[in-house]
Amino acid sequence: MQTLAITWLGHSAFRVRTPGGVEILFDPWYTGNPSFPESARPKKADLILVSHGHSDHITDAATMARATGATVVGNWEIVTWLGTKGVQAVEPMNKGGTITAKGLRITLTEAVHSSSFDDGGIVYLGEPCGFVVKLENGQTLYYAGDTALFGDMKLIGELYRPDIAFLPMGDRFTMGPDTAALAAKWLGVKQVVPMHWGTFPLLTGTPEMLKQHLAGSGIDVLELKPGETAE
Repeated sequence: MQTLAITWLGHSAFRVRTPGGVEILFDPWYTGNPSFPESARPKKADLILVSHGHSDHITDAATMARATGATVVGNWEIVTWLGTKGVQAVEPMNKGGTITAKGLRITLTEAVHSSSFDDGGIVYLGEPCGFVVKLENGQTLYYAGDTALFGDMKLIGELYRPDIAFLPMGDRFTMGPDTAALAAKWLGVKQVVPMHWGTFPLLTGTPEMLKQHLAGSGIDVLELKPGETAE
């Protein structure tokens, strides 16, 4: 087994290498992403997990899937739409469902947001979601996608006991640092990876603010720079 490796690719895009060597891309948005470092563009992928249809999360999903042969996991509407873009390997899901893919247990969870894509007109791409991913060594990740705080985060914590949560905290379109801190406490995680912050001036929440709201909680904030990897 290797160590878990997390690379932030700017905004809400991540590359995760699991202890078993599975390469996961979360919400790949590279084209037009001002915080994406081109030097960190992934060369391979086994799974691509797409939380919802907004362009700042899905823009490069089809391109990366075609280039790498990765299997795309998402709600029925998203993977069906990506199929029209030449993506062949897909795993359609809906909230509450769990699948095993590449040896990982993946559960689709609630998220409170919206989901559509401007494809020459607004295309409805199902409801937004989050992902719980149980790794080969028993570690569990919770990738919240874009979401507001919602009470069933307590249930996610109770059911899946995630160790690490990837939480949006830029405010305006998602949780801010204050509600993201509350989410982390409800989830019972040991570590938070901040996302959906700093890309644009409208996103005013910062990891420093999140740390202040989590002071004394014992929850670590993993603050990464775009392109940086933590193991």
